[in-house]
Amino acid sequence: MSSKLSLVIHGASGRNGKRLIALGSGDPQVQLVGALVRSGSPACGHDAGSFSGTNPIGLEITHRWPSQFDCVIDFSSPEGCMAALDQCLKTRSSIVIATTGLESSHIQAIEQASKSIPICLAPNTSVAVNIGMKLVEQAAKAFKDVPGGADVEIIERHHRFKEDSPSGTAIKLGQIIAKEMGIDRHVHGRQGMIGKRPHNEIGYHALRVGDDVGQHTVVFGMMGELVEIRVAASNRDSYATGAISAAKYLQGKTPRLYSMADVLGL
Repeated sequence: MSSKLSLVIHGASGRNGKRLIALGSGDPQVQLVGALVRSGSPACGHDAGSFSGTNPIGLEITHRWPSQFDCVIDFSSPEGCMAALDQCLKTRSSIVIATTGLESSHIQAIEQASKSIPICLAPNTSVAVNIGMKLVEQAAKAFKDVPGGADVEIIERHHRFKEDSPSGTAIKLGQIIAKEMGIDRHVHGRQGMIGKRPHNEIGYHALRVGDDVGQHTVVFGMMGELVEIRVAASNRDSYATGAISAAKYLQGKTPRLYSMADVLGL
């Protein structure tokens, strides 16, 4: 491996992909060697820097993989993620998977691949969000033993273009809470005369408005008081910088499935 991290951005034409290119191209520890999109994408052939709204960097957006690279950051689709994972297995490269909407079969494939290469599976690469997850975990542990417990609701808000719902981050937050509080029922929205709220459930509510980058609020409600833990992003740089930090973290690591908690030492 060279002194710089040779990095491929997979999903280069997306919102996060553009910010990864812009920030990665200016990072002295990073050498961008690939800006990949699906075959037939109108982004193909463009200079990656210019397409991302910065200066030209001499790297063409393409669907063809470079022959060698250290790590991939994947912000694509579930199908694209699996293709990137296969490529990393062939080259024994590490990968940061930030794609959401993954199903159980995709997770199983990722877990199997982590026996051969280092993988960071990160539903959200934001530092603030991952600190928020740690706070939620601590709160859930405490509320488990509070007399009467707490009702839990998760509200997430994203831009109108987001295709999966609820967000991968909301699902991860729910998994953390369910594990700590022993809750096994997950409800997505409510409508009609559904009766009183069962105590043993987590409610999820997804808002899609304008260009909202992302907000998550977890509400722990009791009789007479409540606690809210909220994390909000004002731009996409938090996701890009976190993903690049994860890519750097994986270098030299043994094959395993890592998380942003590992990257941040939480």
